[in-house]
Amino acid sequence: MSDKANTMEIGISTFLHADPEKGGVSHAERLRQAIEEIQLADQVGLDVFAIGEHHRIDYTSSSPAVILAAAAATTKKIRLSSAVTVLSSDDPVRVYQSFATLDGLSNGRAEIMAGRGSFIESFPLFGYDLKDYEELFEEKLELLLKIRASERVTWRGGHRPAIDNMGIYPRAVQQPLPVWIGTGGSPESAIRAGLLGLPIVFSILGGPPQRFASLVELYKEAAVKAGHDPNQLQIATHSHGFISDTTQEASERYYPVMAAQMNRIGRERGWSPYTRDSYDASCSLHGALYVGDPEYVAEKILLLHKNLGLTRFLMYVDFSTLPHRELLRTIELLGTKVAPVVRQELDRQASSSNDGAQ
Repeated sequence: MSDKANTMEIGISTFLHADPEKGGVSHAERLRQAIEEIQLADQVGLDVFAIGEHHRIDYTSSSPAVILAAAAATTKKIRLSSAVTVLSSDDPVRVYQSFATLDGLSNGRAEIMAGRGSFIESFPLFGYDLKDYEELFEEKLELLLKIRASERVTWRGGHRPAIDNMGIYPRAVQQPLPVWIGTGGSPESAIRAGLLGLPIVFSILGGPPQRFASLVELYKEAAVKAGHDPNQLQIATHSHGFISDTTQEASERYYPVMAAQMNRIGRERGWSPYTRDSYDASCSLHGALYVGDPEYVAEKILLLHKNLGLTRFLMYVDFSTLPHRELLRTIELLGTKVAPVVRQELDRQASSSNDGAQ
């Protein structure tokens, strides 16, 4: 089997900002734009397109599997993933059925990224108590993995009615249907994913990405302890990015958009105001924002691969205050300019490594 660490998938992640109350596009228009973005990502050779689940007026993506299914018929190669599915407040049976359906429509290109979510609106919306936050996720992940492993399921838990030897259909084309664990940086999540041998996605939105190296080590150590092959582990990151023809142009264009969004969320969560100094630090070579011209963004992705051993990089490109054409341009540049540089350099490194081992 191949060593996963010698490869790098590059793709897009998005929450489909719409924000009609603040002058953004309507929810319906944003959905139609999303299909165009996925089609373009497929055409320019990107590997994956991932849509996160949210239940707020400023996002459109409450049903990622439905949106991805709409794109499945008009794309050929790109993998279609959630980012994340808020498993704690969903039903694992329906999650599996939705993504198995997507897998069939796309001929084996569906993935589930399971997580607890960065917002909490879905818990009261679907009748769950936040005090059960941890227990809900653990129990529902256990059931989801049991469903993907077996056509007929017997299961009992504390937060969902029992299942007694019942069949779950349709079955996915892929065996098994890929399930990733999405985390914002919890050591417990890294260890859980490692013990289960599941691929992991770290959401790196601020600070130096290098600080996640310790979590990667926890993940690998747990996987080895549980008997999983470390060469088959998959590690991804999700970070904000914006690409333009020059780094200065990209930086100046993206700052007001980033600051507005960070300050909006910050007011809800009690964060300090977002500053230009913070932004510039994040745009630096060792920062968490992938903003610049194609060469600079490629350099940052290669550095991230070196520091964390990535097998997948997801660039979050979506803000409703950015014109759709600029989102499309970023996707185009990521696929046609950035990804080829990254892949060529990783191929060169792998070839040099193989030559040295002979």
